[in-house]
Amino acid sequence: MTNVERLQAALTERDIQAVVISNLPAIYWLTGFSGSFGLAVVTRDSGVLLTDSRYTIQVAEQCRDIPVDSFRSPQKAEEFLAEHIARLGVSKLAFDRNHVTVGTLEKWRKSLATVELLPADDPIDDLRMIKSAGEVAKVRHCCSISDKALEMLLTIARPGVSELQLFWAFEDFLREHSATSAFDPIMISGHRTARPHGNPSDKLLEKGDLVTFDLGASVDGYNSDITRTVVLGPASDWQRQTYEQLLKAQCACVEAMKPGVNGKDVDGLARQILDEQDLAQHFGHGLGHGLGALVHDTGRLSPTVDQSIEVGQIWTIEPGVYIEGSGGMRIEDDIVITESGCDVLTAFPKHLIEIDC
Repeated sequence: MTNVERLQAALTERDIQAVVISNLPAIYWLTGFSGSFGLAVVTRDSGVLLTDSRYTIQVAEQCRDIPVDSFRSPQKAEEFLAEHIARLGVSKLAFDRNHVTVGTLEKWRKSLATVELLPADDPIDDLRMIKSAGEVAKVRHCCSISDKALEMLLTIARPGVSELQLFWAFEDFLREHSATSAFDPIMISGHRTARPHGNPSDKLLEKGDLVTFDLGASVDGYNSDITRTVVLGPASDWQRQTYEQLLKAQCACVEAMKPGVNGKDVDGLARQILDEQDLAQHFGHGLGHGLGALVHDTGRLSPTVDQSIEVGQIWTIEPGVYIEGSGGMRIEDDIVITESGCDVLTAFPKHLIEIDC
């Protein structure tokens, strides 16, 4: 079954006559088209992918399983959409209420005056959570690159090297491996590690610093996302004790990720273990997120989301502890859910690494 057919089956199941998809990662998943503008209109038995004249050749080369058409100036996108909606005989059109802007919706209401526009959750979100073998292979490849990048970075992480120098070395490494950065990498040290998301700065690494690396590679439309925290020189008692408790929580959560569990419960497990050392109060974000064509793909592991864990989903598992004035640490792996549990896609060691310096 093609992805278009999977979407059509979902429309039938949800009693939706037609849907317009404007979210680019969803369009890429559905059709293989990677341009910067597209509108996919899908009904229960037909559909079309619309783009503009910049991509006439590209869309014909990339698009699979659905007809394509393109328009050129002075025609407007909403006018072109209206033509195809009429041609398909659509009277009720669902759209992604979490992606379509107010401005776009106003244009559609004018051009589609006789069509009932229905705000809805994007049906592709649920479908995209279950990765194909090909998608898993792409993420696994990205993970292998980020694993190797970490190996390289630890050879140069020494006192006197700046966070920005680490960042530049990572960028060079990605180019050498035909990859790009999946997101703005986090490479921070010392007291700055108390920031869950911090940008590399000109701060120089110092002996005794915690150093957090949060990075990912992007290849062929898919991504990896790994975090490791190391220590420059022998770890202090606080650093070692905190890290070991964090590692205990992270490993337990990886082990708990099995088909049929609720992601909220796994998030709670991390907080329960951290609370053995009164550390849960310093863990302010969710346990993880979906991973794939987006770094923060569909799905969340958090205290507030009932999340069903199913075979084929790819997740990050990334508990952290952040104490202002002292520092912070995070351990993150990428996993794919299997019939018996999960397969860890990131292979870089996660014991506490104390760099001799």
